Amino acid sequence: MRKAVVSAMQVCPVEVAVAVVGGSWKLTVVKNLLDGPMRFGALGRAVGPVNPRVLTRQLRELEADGIVRREVFAEVPPRVEYSLTELGDTLRPAVAWLNEWGARYTDGREAL
Repeated sequence: MRKAVVSAMQVCPVEVAVAVVGGSWKLTVVKNLLDGPMRFGALGRAVGPVNPRVLTRQLRELEADGIVRREVFAEVPPRVEYSLTELGDTLRPAVAWLNEWGARYTDGREAL
């Protein structure tokens, strides 16, 4: 378990959630993987203007926390796919709610 998650466990469950899915692009990665496995390049394009190094770091953290699965296929060139674990899929309602809230917030702010 990552040190940030262990530290958050000393505080409260909200901090644990933030330690696991908070950070650059993590929820957007999870949102895009809800539809099924994706290769790194496709995931990067779906996520948006993310630096490949940042995306790699976020994927590694999500993998370490049990949210994302990385599967390497023995092909030439090697093919790598990312997908949600069973635990990662439990984020589906939270991601849907945050997506809806974000859309309403954006619409409301533009109306001001």
